[in-house]
Amino acid sequence: MSYLVLARKYRPRNFGEMVGQEHVVQALTNALTQQRLHHAYLFTGTRGVGKTTVSRILAKSLNCQGPDGKGGITATPCGVCQACTDIDSGRFVDYTELDAASNRGVDEVQGLLEQAVYKPVQGRFKVFMIDEVHMLTNTAFNAMLKTLEEPPEYLKFVLATTDPQKVPVTVLSRCLQFNLRPMAPETVLEHLTRVLGAEQVAAEPGALRLLARAARGSMRDALSLTDQAIAYGNGELVEGGVRQMLGSADRGHVHALIEALALGDGRTVVETAEALRRDGLSAASTLEEMTSVLQAMAVLQAVPSRTAAADGADPDAAEVARLAALMPADETQLLYSLCLHGRGELGLAPDEYAGLTMVLLRLLAFKPAGEGAAAEKKSPLKAPAEAPAARTPATTASASATAPAVEPAPAPLPARAATPRPSSDTEAPSATQPAMPPSVPAPEEAPALQARPGQRVPVVDAPLRRPVADRAPAAGAVPRDEVLAVPLRVQPPPGARELPRETALAPIPPSEDGDFWHATVTQLVLAEAIGALARELALQSQLVARDVDQWLLRVERETLNQPASREKLQNALAGAGHAVRIAIEIGAVNDSPARRNRLAAEARQRAAEEAIHNDPEVQSLMRQWDARIVPGTLKPA
Repeated sequence: MSYLVLARKYRPRNFGEMVGQEHVVQALTNALTQQRLHHAYLFTGTRGVGKTTVSRILAKSLNCQGPDGKGGITATPCGVCQACTDIDSGRFVDYTELDAASNRGVDEVQGLLEQAVYKPVQGRFKVFMIDEVHMLTNTAFNAMLKTLEEPPEYLKFVLATTDPQKVPVTVLSRCLQFNLRPMAPETVLEHLTRVLGAEQVAAEPGALRLLARAARGSMRDALSLTDQAIAYGNGELVEGGVRQMLGSADRGHVHALIEALALGDGRTVVETAEALRRDGLSAASTLEEMTSVLQAMAVLQAVPSRTAAADGADPDAAEVARLAALMPADETQLLYSLCLHGRGELGLAPDEYAGLTMVLLRLLAFKPAGEGAAAEKKSPLKAPAEAPAARTPATTASASATAPAVEPAPAPLPARAATPRPSSDTEAPSATQPAMPPSVPAPEEAPALQARPGQRVPVVDAPLRRPVADRAPAAGAVPRDEVLAVPLRVQPPPGARELPRETALAPIPPSEDGDFWHATVTQLVLAEAIGALARELALQSQLVARDVDQWLLRVERETLNQPASREKLQNALAGAGHAVRIAIEIGAVNDSPARRNRLAAEARQRAAEEAIHNDPEVQSLMRQWDARIVPGTLKPA
């Protein structure tokens, strides 16, 4: 008798045997019990979570006849009637499974829909199950839309896909969608324990935890890995053998690495990486195990109460709690992020283990420094000198004796004087701090000086400003008691984007040939006698010389000198009364129709802007309401 793999042998036969998908089971069970059946169902989810299994159980529930042959639609199919056994064995004539990955064309879908016009032969309903439906072509989707929207009352559609984003919205809107979630490692572990108990296979709890984590939410992958582990371990599951089969790093190595990183021990980090290389363990698996441990540490650091409530069955719980107390929370977050991103860099390294070593050394190099070291590193400058108010009288006297004499600062102008701040009864001036003159305003009370561009305003020394010696004014400098106000650049309002203005072109000197060529090209363009490359050749060229039967043009780019373009331009000129042959040379162009058109456009733009800025109503709005003209919005009419 041939061996049946665990994934097929323990496939659920009814909703009660399904694990990890309680939300889907409850919805379908209630719908079957109340006879509220939809005509199309869409099951989505990753591989191995039960999409095909749910569709088969649903087909059995719709067609179950009961042990006595008198049953009806039920949420608990009997599993012994003709319909149930035929669906389980895959030979029920009214249940059709179509693999859209290999039958994705419109012909296959039309062949399936041709069966929809016939009533069921044996069962109560026809059930069309299309697996990996996102692989169908657009024409195949369009072919089934009408039947999917209004099928016969005896027809049910069941669609399954791992990528619902590729399914058209026209199909999604016609189906009830159920998302089958990836299964938690605890759920997979519990199911594997039941399966191995039924198979009478001895298994260590640590081995089952490794298999549950390696399945990554897929029960089929978990059972397939279990089959492989049973064969590898010669009929039993040992944690060491399963770890070696999966290439997973021992948690002891992972704990040693994290402890060495917490203590800043680079030698232990490198030696542990070399040990992983010698044992042939996967570098990606090592980083994955590290992220798992760091995640558990971060949870314990954020919620310390979980330490006492840690899973006692997990032998790593105590070690994780010890490492969580050894490492600061911010460093845990940094190491987690670097390990997570380091997994993607292993494929770029010349050697997988070299990439692992560099990731570990990066964790050590970016280890956060202590507060004192960080302050020293961030503030390398010397401490600032003491403020004058903090000096003692002796220090002040000593400094006064050695300081050079300076002239007193000029008194502030009366126009800039401000009312002194009223003193409080509880505040008294310090004996060592000079009192602020009443005529000098406090820094926060200095009024803002408004000046128009070009206006000369007085200069006032800032409060408590150290006086400086008078200097001879430079030639042409503005006197010290007044300064020329400079206009400030105003930031345009949000949403307005100032377009960069191109450099102005030099004026074109008048030329008889230039005027003639500009008029001729303009006439050809307006008459649409030339187009595309021929029009570009005419606009970008300069008429250098005119002969009786030949004209010489000059262009700057060699790409414009194409035989087809020259021929089209010659034909257009002949149609305009100039039967000449065109010769083209490459060189600098100073006078071309395009250049003249651009100069004319710039002149019109400047005239439009001057007209708006000089308009009395516009100036009135700008003065009264502080209005501004958004740059780049003015266009000539």
